[in-house]
Parts: sequence; structure tokens; C-alpha cells
Amino acid sequence: MSPHAPPLRGSLPPKGAGLAWGGPALRPHCTPERRRRLGGFTLIELLVAIVVMSMLALLSWRSLDGMSRTQTITQERADGLLRVQATLGQWVADLDAALDTGEVAALDFNGQVLRMTRRDSGETGLDSRGIRVVAWARLGGASGGQWMRWQSGPLLRRDELARAWQRAGEWGRGSVPSQTGSAGTESAIALIGIEQWQIFYHRGETWGNPLSSVGTEGTSTELPGIGNLPNGVRLELVLSPGQGLSGALVRDWVRPTLEAGRPGG
Repeated sequence: MSPHAPPLRGSLPPKGAGLAWGGPALRPHCTPERRRRLGGFTLIELLVAIVVMSMLALLSWRSLDGMSRTQTITQERADGLLRVQATLGQWVADLDAALDTGEVAALDFNGQVLRMTRRDSGETGLDSRGIRVVAWARLGGASGGQWMRWQSGPLLRRDELARAWQRAGEWGRGSVPSQTGSAGTESAIALIGIEQWQIFYHRGETWGNPLSSVGTEGTSTELPGIGNLPNGVRLELVLSPGQGLSGALVRDWVRPTLEAGRPGG
């Protein structure tokens, strides 16, 4: 064999030559940093990572909880405001529909309960279901004082009107249990929580207590269907706390048929 001939297939490489499958010449230099990377995280690093992730999760949860509480408070306040608006809307609707029957007072307040006679809400120009007696009062309950509304069924006869008027007074004194009935019977409903309430009548040119005769001098003229209705009614409420809306509330009502410069009720 020639001394310069290539090595035969399957023969060993010359001494010191790098091996194709990784010999000394191909084996990388393993530094301490590389050995640390190949070994993974240390226990301290894992503990630090767990603490950081726990703090992030806690902060995220508190943020979500704060947003949820804010949304709940906002919704409760909005619901309370809508309830107050609906209640005052019913109050104004009752006064607008007040009607003098000539049998009982169109509007009567004894310091505890306000009674009135009004047209039925379903009355039209071609159909009349009669009149209703409506009463407003503050009655106590398990959740505190509630401003409540009572109404009778449609009334067509004088004796029915007299009985409903008396029953409204008894209900305002708490002698009649408050219960919700069908459309053709008497019913009562709790509307909003209040601590106290008071109303004032506007007669002549001044506001006065409904039980007082101030402002009635020289105003004996009664218009048909109006009777002793005052020029206006001022409602003062003190709303109970904890229902989205609280504090003092004042609402004035003006008689729709009041003419400028003309004395009324």
C-alpha cells in the first residue's frame, strides 16, 4: 500500500483528529453560566416568581371587586331614583285627576292621611267606570316608615262612595290591613321609605297648613268639578337613608285649571 494512499473505509482516523460523532475537537466548552442555564431555576427564583404572580392575582381580584361594587351602588341609586320619580308621577297624576263629587271633599288632609276623589284612570270620553277614592299615608312596617298609596275600586253609587271614603280614613290610621287586590277591588302598595312628610295648600296668595283657614278669606267661589281644591299643593318628604336616594325632597303641584290673576279654592 502506498504511504500516501487515503485510509480505507472503516479504518480509524489519524490520532488526534476530531470524530464525526463528537470528539474532543467538537465538544463545546461548558462554562459555569451555561451549566447554570442548563440546570433550570433555583428555588429562590421560583419562590419570587410565585410571590409576584400571587400579588398580581390579588390586585386583579381587588380591581374587579371594586368595579363590581361601584356598578352595584350605581344601579341601586338609579333604581331608587326611578322609584322616586314613579311615585311622584303617580302623586301628580292623582292630583291632576281630582274631582269634586259634591258628596265628600275633593281633597282632605287630617295631618295623617290625605284622601281625595279622582276620575278613574281608564275613563274616556265615551266610557266612564266611575270614580275612585285615593289615600296617601305614611305607615310603619318591618323595614321602617313607608309612604303608601291606597285606592278603592270604581264607584258608581253614593253609598259606595261614602263607604270607600270612610275605609280610606281607617286605612290611613292603620285599622285596615294593607293588601294588594285585583283591578276591581281596593288595593294598597308601599312606594318609598320616608321618615316624615307634610303638605301645604296654596290658597289666595300664600302657602298654609291644610288644617288652617289662612288664605281662604274671600275665596268662596267654587268652579264646577273643582270644589274646594286649592291653587296648589306643596309636598315635603324626608326620604329614609339606605335606598339609593335620601334627604329632603320638595315637590309643588299647580292646579291645571288655575287661571292667572284669578283667585282659586
